[in-house]
Amino acid sequence: EVAVQDSNGEWKVVKKASAENLSEDYISTPKVLKYPSEGGRYSYMYLYLPKNADFEGLEGEKPPLLVKTHGGPTAATSSAYSPMIQYWTTRGFAVADINYGGSTGYGRKYRELLKGAWGIVDVEDAAAAATYLADEGIVDRTKMAIDGGSAGGYTTLACLAFTDVFTAGCSLYGVASLEALATDTHKFESRYLDYLVGPYPEMQDVYKQRAPIENLDKLSAPLCLFQGLEDKIVPPNQAQLMYDACCEKSIPAALEMFEGEQHGFRKEENIRRALDGEYSFYTQVWSLEAAGLPKGFVPVEIANLPNKE
Repeated sequence: EVAVQDSNGEWKVVKKASAENLSEDYISTPKVLKYPSEGGRYSYMYLYLPKNADFEGLEGEKPPLLVKTHGGPTAATSSAYSPMIQYWTTRGFAVADINYGGSTGYGRKYRELLKGAWGIVDVEDAAAAATYLADEGIVDRTKMAIDGGSAGGYTTLACLAFTDVFTAGCSLYGVASLEALATDTHKFESRYLDYLVGPYPEMQDVYKQRAPIENLDKLSAPLCLFQGLEDKIVPPNQAQLMYDACCEKSIPAALEMFEGEQHGFRKEENIRRALDGEYSFYTQVWSLEAAGLPKGFVPVEIANLPNKE
């Protein structure tokens, strides 16, 4: 917001960045946590606990968890107010917004943890965040999800393929094939994967080892996918292959493709649909009662959902 100070030293707001005017009773403020990961390393998260002035959890029950993985992948998340996070906390979820090893903002040594280790360090730190919160008795171990878009979608898919920590996940235009990204990416990031994984094609075997699309047999948790049909960075067929693999293995899965969307959703109705759809997906696979969905909302269609009539 923009504020000015008058001659008496009083501040007056003249312009707000948003028209939202939420009471503090509905806003979850983050706790900064440093938590243990693999090999004696430590990583960092912003932990948001559920908060809604109109509701409270049942006594003795722990909240479900959503681990969020930022894009980049050498970018970082922050504690800035995000309605996308408050969406979850007002609906009873705890949210761990993580800055896995390789994220910027923690010094060069920490940032370089991802050098040659994308798909390893980020996956370890995401899984460690969920495990830590479950071990501390903060969240329900049986209801732990992970999501992310683009590079964060890759970490999400990799966590579901290479770990057994999460019981559901959602990829938004996530990278499933590292080889396709290396060969088809735009000029600005044309050598980015040389740093993150290694030179291609010299290290083609590593690209395949770390690609979720090359390890479909290892998927075991329910998966929700949202994808733009005009995405040139992550072709829609990658999401289709991930969905088809889940269907073949009788894993609950949902896939929605958006017309006119590219790498990242721009249309308001699609952004809202992806957010509500992800929430709908978790409530269905975990048999939770959904709340706060818009009038006329159509739940996402989930293949292989147990007890579905």
